[in-house]
Amino acid sequence: MKISKSLKSWFAALTLAALLPAAGAQSNELLRIGYQKSASLLALQKAQGTLERKLAPLGVAVKWVEFPAGPQLLEGLNVGAVDVGFVGEAPPIFAQAAGANFVYIGNDPAAPEAEAIVVAKDSPIKRVADLKGRKVALNKGSNVHYLLLRALEAAGLNYADIQPVFLPPADARAAFEKGAVDAWVIWDPFLAAVEKQSGARVLANGRGLVNNYAYYLAERHYAAKQPQVIKALFDDSVERAQWLKANLKQAAALIGPLQGLDVDVVELSLRRYPFGVVPVTAAVGAEQQKIADAFHALKLIPKPIRIADALPGSPVNAAAGATTAQAK
Repeated sequence: MKISKSLKSWFAALTLAALLPAAGAQSNELLRIGYQKSASLLALQKAQGTLERKLAPLGVAVKWVEFPAGPQLLEGLNVGAVDVGFVGEAPPIFAQAAGANFVYIGNDPAAPEAEAIVVAKDSPIKRVADLKGRKVALNKGSNVHYLLLRALEAAGLNYADIQPVFLPPADARAAFEKGAVDAWVIWDPFLAAVEKQSGARVLANGRGLVNNYAYYLAERHYAAKQPQVIKALFDDSVERAQWLKANLKQAAALIGPLQGLDVDVVELSLRRYPFGVVPVTAAVGAEQQKIADAFHALKLIPKPIRIADALPGSPVNAAAGATTAQAK
């Protein structure tokens, strides 16, 4: 399986020719990947060892670093604990507003049905408008933060009309099942798990409200210095995505034990994701900018940001590349 022409041309634009190392020059290098258990494709790559085999000819080993959610992963990327990470839409926005030093290097296609607002099966809440005055659990700064904003807006409510309760997924599920919160905004596979295991009812998913893209991010200088490593990562991601789609049940059986979930739960979540990394286009960047602007309007981030400054080919990234070249 060869990488697509669009990805090839994208990699050519990503890196200055002066930064390309000579063939075979790398040795004893390490790619540190930040991932979450919910990142099913990365979990599959880790289980099958395909990325390690892909990078071996370049003399690059792989270290997998697990994080509980996207915001923590971005913190790890910012402090230099990982080189590359995979997160939802919101964490990069909060991180960029805080001055984190990263660049968007790719995205998976939109998956609007892979996140939702859920209530208990016997809850009196029947529609999003009924959330007024209610406690709603979510992971602060996660992709579902924007889903909640848009769903409330569509129902004629403001963010101030609900009581947000910020909890990571495991704590949020415990609070949800004890009735300590009235609703939970969550993503797959946690969404599939609470649907299958406790009969949670979906009030609204992202369909018609949000795109729910997932992004590959890299530390800015790493992206400039290691284009071949990133290309190998994406080659492997494309190949594994095609294998997963053709072997859904087998993939679920491999991923389930890694996520601590039943195979039928994982299979349900996999069906809601159209895996396959692609270049971040200007249109996708514009959608991400809308989220950033919405967060700033609500004072969820302290200052306005320009998503374009963190995209490949931006003046900021060109300057970073020049600095790296001068330092070599």
